[in-house]
Amino acid sequence: MTPDEAVPFALPLARRFRGTELREGVLLRVGDLWGEWAPFPEYDDATATRWLAGALEAARGDWPEACRDSVEVNAIVPALGPDEATRLVVDAVTLDGCTTVKVKVAERGQRFDDDVARVAAVRAALDDCGAGTGRIRVDVNGAWNVDDAVERLAVLDDIAETLEYAEQPCATLEEMASLREQTHVRLAVDEGVRLAAGSRDDDSDLAERVRVAGDVLVLKAVPMGGVRRSLAVADAVGLPVTVSGALDSSVGLAAGLALAAALPDPPYACGFGTGRLLAADLTEETALPRDGRLSVVRHAPDPSRLARATARLDDDRTRWWLDRLARCLDLLGEQQ
Repeated sequence: MTPDEAVPFALPLARRFRGTELREGVLLRVGDLWGEWAPFPEYDDATATRWLAGALEAARGDWPEACRDSVEVNAIVPALGPDEATRLVVDAVTLDGCTTVKVKVAERGQRFDDDVARVAAVRAALDDCGAGTGRIRVDVNGAWNVDDAVERLAVLDDIAETLEYAEQPCATLEEMASLREQTHVRLAVDEGVRLAAGSRDDDSDLAERVRVAGDVLVLKAVPMGGVRRSLAVADAVGLPVTVSGALDSSVGLAAGLALAAALPDPPYACGFGTGRLLAADLTEETALPRDGRLSVVRHAPDPSRLARATARLDDDRTRWWLDRLARCLDLLGEQQ
């Protein structure tokens, strides 16, 4: 399905995240609705095509009925120094009401000592803000081997005063399964399911591998291929679920919110607290939690803000995104 309109955009970030200071993507319009297609530039076309299926589903508004009208949200702390991490946590608690914090660790070029200092700063900030019962989870993005994960999770678990869970400490499901036998920290599977879920015919085998590897399932609606595809995987796996965004604009958050709202059981606090990482947005107001929750609504782009976001890309970069979109539309057509 070809969108009625495709508009490349770029949004500056308030803080460096995933090695970048600019979030790029394409807004896709079908009728009066919009979807956001923003696969990270390093992803291959096959992976980006799965994101495209989810973005077009969003633009069609083809989502199941919601079971709730708001969802709990976690704050996120990128791979920053202790002082900046503290400021983010203070804002998250005092301004947004969030008391669950996901901390990025194992950033390329940093040492484990940096992770220790960051998690310690987050724990202290929660305590100082009167959120002593606040929860900390860490996201490793598959960067550790099993032996390192066993040792490092024990340290971080102690500093955090019990981690809620560790997200994707090791890259593969097999490594995660081995780690799970050697640690008492709960493990959450993210990339392990998302990157393996390209086929629509392997859900039963994948589900068993995920159940052996983890205690929690992390789902991202658009990267998984859409809300309905994500719900099918959640049903097949049968683990408790949390839903995360992918550094979305306030327009793109709608897909994750739709997934979190449609789950039969309320999810763990969801990773939609990335609004404070944006220095600009596509909407008049950035979607930020209130009392630790986000309402399940979808926002249309503001024309003037979208125009400014489009102007941040030069002609070569705009063509790069549109050429990528054309290739992925062809691939998606071949798959359907």
